[in-house]
Amino acid sequence: MILGVHDGHDAGAVLIDGERIFAVNEERLNRIKKYRGFPELSIRKVLEMARASPPEDVEIIAVAGIFRKQKRLIELEENLKAIFGPDFKRKVLFVEHHLAHSASAYYTSGWRDAIALSIDAAGDGLSSSIYVARDGEMIRIAQSTYLDSLGDFYASVTELLGFKPMRHEGKVMSLAAYGKPTYDLSSIIELNGLTFENHLKVVGIEATRKLAELFKYPLRHAKEIAMQLKRGKLDGKLQRKAIEIAASAQAHLEKLIEELGLRLKGHSLPVAYAGGVAQNVKANAVLRHVFGDDNLWVFPAMDDGGLAFGAAVFLKAQLERLDGKWKPFRLKHVYLGGPGYSSEEIESFLRREGIDYEEVSDIPGFVADALVDGNLVGLFQGGRMEYGPRALGNRSILANPGGDEGVKGGRLNIALKRDVFQPFAPSMLWEKAEEYLEDLNGRPNEFMTMSYTASEEFRKMAPAVVHVDGTTRPQAVRKEINELYYLTIEKFSKQTGLSAVLNTSFNMHGEPIVCSPADAVKTFREAGLDTLVIGNFVVSR
Repeated sequence: MILGVHDGHDAGAVLIDGERIFAVNEERLNRIKKYRGFPELSIRKVLEMARASPPEDVEIIAVAGIFRKQKRLIELEENLKAIFGPDFKRKVLFVEHHLAHSASAYYTSGWRDAIALSIDAAGDGLSSSIYVARDGEMIRIAQSTYLDSLGDFYASVTELLGFKPMRHEGKVMSLAAYGKPTYDLSSIIELNGLTFENHLKVVGIEATRKLAELFKYPLRHAKEIAMQLKRGKLDGKLQRKAIEIAASAQAHLEKLIEELGLRLKGHSLPVAYAGGVAQNVKANAVLRHVFGDDNLWVFPAMDDGGLAFGAAVFLKAQLERLDGKWKPFRLKHVYLGGPGYSSEEIESFLRREGIDYEEVSDIPGFVADALVDGNLVGLFQGGRMEYGPRALGNRSILANPGGDEGVKGGRLNIALKRDVFQPFAPSMLWEKAEEYLEDLNGRPNEFMTMSYTASEEFRKMAPAVVHVDGTTRPQAVRKEINELYYLTIEKFSKQTGLSAVLNTSFNMHGEPIVCSPADAVKTFREAGLDTLVIGNFVVSR
């Protein structure tokens, strides 16, 4: 068995045992969003799920990230020693940050030969890496230092606009759709060959201050302006300026990603992509237009939460190459997280807590009926939860994406304490993707890692899951991957003619996705949802 460990920002653990994969991030267990630290709970959970006994069952401990200050390295060693005993060091191998990111994408892409790409804010002194990957071997051909960081540029814009850097970049991307780019940002950062070049020569808060000067934006009032934007005030002078800055930053990011894609296309290889910047689904769509749907793979846990996976899968591949046994592997789903809960465990919990419930034999039919009636439904399937930042039907909140503007602009945002300008996303039947997505050119996306232009028909039928710019971020659901969820959408379709539902992650805004039945009941109550479907049982408000 190979254990992957990431003990930094968005900590987590992954255990690979042959074809079995167990993956969970610490935030799901300790309920601290984007937890930074040692993933003790995650390590113990993946070992428990695999029925593994440390230290004897774990052959290699693959630790993501090389550079640590002395204090943090000592803490890491002490924590590993507490679990694996005094001889833990002989099992530890460190995997460089960007190699782990790129490996997570390449070794799950199903391709023998590919370009492996990672772009983020920074890790181990770099902010991007490009590898040519052939027959399981990865050779770096380009990189950018932490100073020439495209991810830090976007994070600085995020901070400039009053949001949390390294956390709320998605808000800037969403906000950008409400305006048009008015600033040329080529003087700030551009592409030089396959390397980004930051002309500001500073990063972090210093870069944010320089951007404030360049844009003449009142940084001291940024959080106040952001709060007004969150509440839906988009038409004030400073609010419009914030939107223009967001639109300009997003347009520049897309321009640089497109330039990089066009240069990489000369290698005549598909692209496997990960890293924090790969969370930007609009920029991913630009890259997809360069390579086509069948030649771009974005690893579903693309942010730092996927580093433990990357470190583990990299070392697994190296051992297989030594034995001459490596072969391409395609990740089919991300229901890898733990723990799962049986019907008996769920019912026992509900009884113990004195919660009124009823058992339902036809869950898909029940959920479809509830959605048609306009209910907000928390769906907690008892099986293993999603790994990565997206809820994909096992820990989701569902709604009717039809003409109910109350869902889009009011009730659901208020219930979950979301910002009003952020869009919702759809889960749709795999077979309907070509009809609902205008610019689909190949295999539809199953992991909500890509933005598409919604067809005219889909915009009319499902306005609650189409952004103001006409784009949507879908999950295409296959029956063989998640049968209950597929059947739910199918039964909803038979009643409405719409083969898609609104799917947002089962959590309050700013909290991790629910993990346990207790988490689900707590969030169900806090959000004031109409119905909680938990395993085979239904709890009503």
